[in-house]
Amino acid sequence: MASGKEKPLHSLIAGSTAGAVEAFVTYPAEFVKTRSQFGGQKESPFTIIRSTLASKGITGLYSGCTALVVGNAVKAGVRFVSYDHFKSMLADQQGKVSAPRSLLAGLGAGVMEAVFAVTPSETIKTKLIDDAKRPNPQYRGLVHGTISIVRKEGIRGIYRGLFPVVMRQGANSSVRFTTYTTLKQFVQGNARPGQTIPSSVTFGIGAIAGLVTVYTTMPLDVIKTRMQSLEARQLYRNSFHCAYRIFTEEGLFRFWAGTTPRLARLVMSGGIVFTIYEKIIAVIGGRE
Repeated sequence: MASGKEKPLHSLIAGSTAGAVEAFVTYPAEFVKTRSQFGGQKESPFTIIRSTLASKGITGLYSGCTALVVGNAVKAGVRFVSYDHFKSMLADQQGKVSAPRSLLAGLGAGVMEAVFAVTPSETIKTKLIDDAKRPNPQYRGLVHGTISIVRKEGIRGIYRGLFPVVMRQGANSSVRFTTYTTLKQFVQGNARPGQTIPSSVTFGIGAIAGLVTVYTTMPLDVIKTRMQSLEARQLYRNSFHCAYRIFTEEGLFRFWAGTTPRLARLVMSGGIVFTIYEKIIAVIGGRE
């Protein structure tokens, strides 16, 4: 993020817009990642794409997309507003944030987005994707799926997997914002006074932040997906039991299932989100 404090409303608008665009553009990678993390027979990303296109067509790769687009827009808005708030609280007199403080601000932002946006949208998205691979899907779309889940399981049904989501989002935001902020401050420190960082550089920094985030938080993402699947209540008592079963029954490397599609998505996502966010903030004059 550039120097200066973002106005909360402008930060919300820029973050929500960036999140919605990013979710739609990168959703096929998210679909493949989620499918590859379910239990059962292992499938390569290409096998999942080929079988989905053969049975469902191109729309099959967008099963559950609406849930993620809406959730991602809210999530990104909450994330940027929360991060900027925590960052301003922790900044020094020059307005700079050290790496440890950026990590703490990112953690706070991750927890906020997990509770208010990510858990409900991710749970619904995961159940829709899990349901879509069945011969006779029971959910007809986002609205019908959400109503059916709530009727059957109550509000807890869309908050299943809250703990691993909080852990994952806290780790995601901590790593992503710390990496991004540290690299951007380094670039700004080596730039000429008043020089604007090009969008290509912003995209590259965001992409690197996404790359680092993927490999450090992948196990939490796998546990989150398993805990939000349709069979989770029958298979796992809690997140720790889920992790134990994955480790003992499927091996350590199963925690990195779906790394390739998630890597593709988060590298693109990091670049897209930060670039669009910075552009919108610049256009609407959102910094004080």
